[in-house]
Amino acid sequence: MAASFVTLFQWRLNSMLLHENEILLGVKDQIKSLISQLDAAGSFTGDVGMILGRESGHGSWASELRGILRQAEDFVDDFVIRAYGQTEKDRKDSIAEFGKELQNFNSRISEILNRRPPVEAPLMLEEIQRFVRSNIPSSEDKETDLVTCMLNYINLPYDLKLSLLFCCAFLRRHYQSIDGLVRGLVAAGLVQEKPGELMEDKAQENIDKLISLGMIEELENLWDCFKVPSPYCELSLGVMKAEDFFMSTANSDIMVPPTARHVSIYDADNTIPNTNSFLHSLFVSEASSDCLRNVLHNSKLLRVLDLKNTLFKSLPDEVGKLVHLRYLSVRESYIRKLPESISNLRNLQTLYISGPGVGFELSNGVLNLAQLRHLKMSAPAIDGEVRVPQGISRLGNLQTLESIYAGSGIAKELGVMTQLRSLKVSCVSDDHADELYFSVMKLSMLRKLSLTVERGRERGSYKYENSFFPCLESFSPPPLLQTLELVGRLIEVPLWLGLMENLTKLYMCYSYLSENPTTILHFLPNLKYLQMVNAYKGRRMEKEFFRVGGFPKLEHLHITSDNLVEWTEIEEGALPCLKQLFIRHCRELMLLPEGLQHVTTLQILDMWGVHEDLIRRLSPNGGLENYKIKHIPLVKYLGHISSVQGIWTPQ
Repeated sequence: MAASFVTLFQWRLNSMLLHENEILLGVKDQIKSLISQLDAAGSFTGDVGMILGRESGHGSWASELRGILRQAEDFVDDFVIRAYGQTEKDRKDSIAEFGKELQNFNSRISEILNRRPPVEAPLMLEEIQRFVRSNIPSSEDKETDLVTCMLNYINLPYDLKLSLLFCCAFLRRHYQSIDGLVRGLVAAGLVQEKPGELMEDKAQENIDKLISLGMIEELENLWDCFKVPSPYCELSLGVMKAEDFFMSTANSDIMVPPTARHVSIYDADNTIPNTNSFLHSLFVSEASSDCLRNVLHNSKLLRVLDLKNTLFKSLPDEVGKLVHLRYLSVRESYIRKLPESISNLRNLQTLYISGPGVGFELSNGVLNLAQLRHLKMSAPAIDGEVRVPQGISRLGNLQTLESIYAGSGIAKELGVMTQLRSLKVSCVSDDHADELYFSVMKLSMLRKLSLTVERGRERGSYKYENSFFPCLESFSPPPLLQTLELVGRLIEVPLWLGLMENLTKLYMCYSYLSENPTTILHFLPNLKYLQMVNAYKGRRMEKEFFRVGGFPKLEHLHITSDNLVEWTEIEEGALPCLKQLFIRHCRELMLLPEGLQHVTTLQILDMWGVHEDLIRRLSPNGGLENYKIKHIPLVKYLGHISSVQGIWTPQ
């Protein structure tokens, strides 16, 4: 993967010039000279040669180059660690030594490039077939598909290759959000940084390209989550095996090679293998705090640390010594507080903590994280909130702020955080609602907004029947808002909701409206995803809910209702773009609408937790209403009482 090492090291040096200006004033010329030298090396395809086993034919010059680039990058990272812990005099000496070593690397790279072959041989089909047979277990009938996919992979730009491999390491056995993938790519340094551009936008662009090429797929039943489809998943694992740059394994006894920089260990069973000291990314599920402490002590260069299902009650203090760390995610843990040493993470961009425990309060130490872009705290399921310290508005780079409580003056601070792109507020109540709405209206860059009302305190109540949104009619959303989630009871649908021209995703949960909400919603011109969870408390949905001309771009419709018994009719020609219909926990529903058979764009019908009588009526084995759904390629069902489940496909 020599070509990719060249590209990554160039990105790293350019990023240093942008962010480490304070300590690099004396060596800028050496850095720029090395960048120019790397430009000369960027025209070859050494990574393909390595993967296909060609290097023995020309002295392994590409392997030598990879080795030097690894040394150079590790030297740069180590220099940054030392420089920020030194006195001014010692730092001056270190910078002088750093400049000399950069010149040395420059000379060594130049010498290697002078020995490279003038032209690499064209790809041979036999080489690719040999690679597939050696590295990817498969049957003969799948080999042709794998070879085609390998050709597609080879023709990808380097940044898309890196993105695809990172997807596989990032994902493995657990679903992940695309937003999380974006943040991970940025933190791992796998996205080129340019002045005036948001790296998150570039990472999203790369993911969108991979989706358009069919190398990544959005999950059909989990919006904003992805998977790497077969055979691209098998191919990526084969490439990881050949390169030893990315590595994904379930074997906690395996040795991590010194070349590996991004390692995923799933089902670690509370043990983590001996890792090299040069790791940039580490993904671990099911490991103890003690074994993690040992790994972190030897992994000073980590940029991404993703821990899942660890059941930690506290993070090791060693986390605070990872000065290069840009991404810290701890999911499904019992953490109630962060160590004070977290304030040392001067480069941290993403902090994500989630778990089933009670709510927690962030200490003032988080205010020292000047580079923080994304602060995601998953609140507990019942009356959950995360209290952030006053002064949170000092974090001028923050783009994401989720699950926070906006009382105690925080609502007012939000009004000056105009760089925010995603905001999720829990426990909205009368004492701060007006100030919160006024602040949110100032956030002109906001793309995602979630508001959850404070639940009533009745004992044993886990729903929102008596929890109304306060004075929501006075609110006016930012003009660029694309995703809106409202969790709590509404007296009526706000008129401004029907005027949101840029809205593509809408979640209405526990609104318990007496009137038809789609009377206003069907005007939304760009809405693609609509989820209504007990949004309407009526027992019947009639043709007025979905009429011709409404919802012109709606692709995903999700309905959950405790009360719905009958959905009578859809007008012919309504819902012209609908692809997926989800009926979840509608336990009383006995009829799907007449006219559903005319929604010819529908690809998936998913009925989960529905009445067994509805399943029998729709069954292809003599069901009286099967004609309504027989045109749908995939129908999934699960009964509410008997848990009968299955899949129907056209015969």
